[in-house]
Amino acid sequence: MILSNNLSQKTHYEIIGVKEDASLEEIRKTYRSSILNYHPDKLQKTCETSNPEPELQNRFLEVQRAWETLADPRSRALYDCELRTMRQDAVTADDVSLEDMTIEDAGSCFELSYCCRCGDYFSVDSPELTEMGYRFLRNGNKICLQTPGSLPTSVILPCGSCSLKVRLHIDANITLQTE
Repeated sequence: MILSNNLSQKTHYEIIGVKEDASLEEIRKTYRSSILNYHPDKLQKTCETSNPEPELQNRFLEVQRAWETLADPRSRALYDCELRTMRQDAVTADDVSLEDMTIEDAGSCFELSYCCRCGDYFSVDSPELTEMGYRFLRNGNKICLQTPGSLPTSVILPCGSCSLKVRLHIDANITLQTE
């Protein structure tokens, strides 16, 4: 997810519903399924007496635009480069690592948080990280976080109250200790 002016924007990969390292065939399969679900003709049949909701029609167009970019290897490479640049260029108040974060374990999921200077928190939970492509292995009070492609990455986190953001650096295959 790309954060721009405190608004979240889904990437083309998220719109179609695949990971960023998905193969063209995986993208094609998921695209076909998504496009059928949001196709105007299908929506017209399900909403026989009324017009299909504009949100669903917009979703169809978003999926179509995402496919047009990701289907062509050249445009996908350019798009991937733009994503990396936007993630690196995001203005942040601080750079933090996973070791700097506080872990709250709720059993089935956990939340990582870091205190902002305004008093609120920068936070991300395990379902959000899983959606971004990170994998977790739990062994007692230890949580092993695996990054996509086994390379260090970073995620921009907004504060819950103010306009500040931090860049969370995630090293490849790190183990976190819960309390």
